[in-house]
Amino acid sequence: MLTAGKIAQKTLKNRIKCSGIGLHSGAKVHMVLNPAAPDTGVVFRRTDLAGQPLIRARFDQVSDLRMCTTVAAGEGVSVGTVEHLMAALAGMGIDNVLIDIDGPEVPVMDGSSAPFVFLIECADVIEQVAPRRYLKVLKSIEVRDGNASAALHADDGFTIDFEIEFSNQMIGRQSAEFQLEPGRFKADIARARTFGFVQEVEQLRAMGLARGGSLENAVVLGHDRILNDDGLRYDDEFVRHKILDALGDLYLAGAPIIGRYEGRRSGHALNNKLLKTLFADQSAYAWTTHAKGRDTARLMPAVETGLRQRPAVAAEAAL
Repeated sequence: MLTAGKIAQKTLKNRIKCSGIGLHSGAKVHMVLNPAAPDTGVVFRRTDLAGQPLIRARFDQVSDLRMCTTVAAGEGVSVGTVEHLMAALAGMGIDNVLIDIDGPEVPVMDGSSAPFVFLIECADVIEQVAPRRYLKVLKSIEVRDGNASAALHADDGFTIDFEIEFSNQMIGRQSAEFQLEPGRFKADIARARTFGFVQEVEQLRAMGLARGGSLENAVVLGHDRILNDDGLRYDDEFVRHKILDALGDLYLAGAPIIGRYEGRRSGHALNNKLLKTLFADQSAYAWTTHAKGRDTARLMPAVETGLRQRPAVAAEAAL
C-alpha cells in the first residue's frame, strides 16, 4: 500500500496492437503495446531485427531530430517518430510499457495522439504496487537557437506554455498554456494533428522525409488555405500540436516532470537539448515520489493571428 501523497505507477491491463505507415519512411509497420513490470519505463523492442533488441525511450538515447524524434540503441537499431505515442503515454499516465514494433518508425495513424489514446483505453490501465517517480525542476534552465527557445522553471505542478509564429497567414502567431489536471488531455490535446506546407513536400521527400505523409495523417497548408476537406479540429490546432510534441519529447526524461516548460518556436532538437542541459546540472533537478498535482491535463488557450515581434529507469530484467 502506498503512503499518503504518493501515486502508484501504471501500466496496461492487456496487450493491444495496431498497424499503419510511418510518416517519414512510408513503410508499413505493426506495433503491439504490452504491459510491463514496475520501474520498466517505456521500452521499444524491434521484433524484426536479430535478437529483438531493446531501445529505451529516453532523452539520452535520441539519435536523430530531423522533423521528428528518433531513439536508438546502436547502428541500425532505432525507432523514429516516437513523440506522438510518448505524448499519449504521458497524457494517460502510463509509466511502464513494452512496445513491440516490426519497423523503424511508429505508425503515424491520423497524425495525432488520439488513436494511441484509444488503444490505451481499450487495453485498460491498472495501478502497480510501486510509487510513481517524478523529476522535479529546482532552478531555471534555458536553451536557445536564434529566436527559438525552450526553458524549464521550478513549479508545484506541470505546465506547458507554448508560442509559435509562422509567416503563413493560416497560422500567424498562436499561444496556449497547458496545465496538468484530471481528464483533459484526451479532449484538448490528443486530437491535434501534425502539419506541413505543400511547397515543402518535394524538398522533404528528397531528404528521405514525409514519404508517408498525406491529407489522411497531417494538416497540409497552401499559401492561403488549408487543403484538408474537413478543416481543423481546433481553431488553434497548430499550437496544440506543438504542445503535444513537447509533451512527448519531455516524457523522454524517463518520468513526468514537476515544473514549468516554456517553448517559443521550439522543436524536437531544442526540447532534447533542454533535457540534456537539465541533467548536466545536478543542482537543477531532484527525483521525488511525492506529487502535488495529478496526471491528466487542461488546456487554456490564448490565440493571436498575424505576426508580431517578441524579442530512465528501465531494466531488461523487468521485461
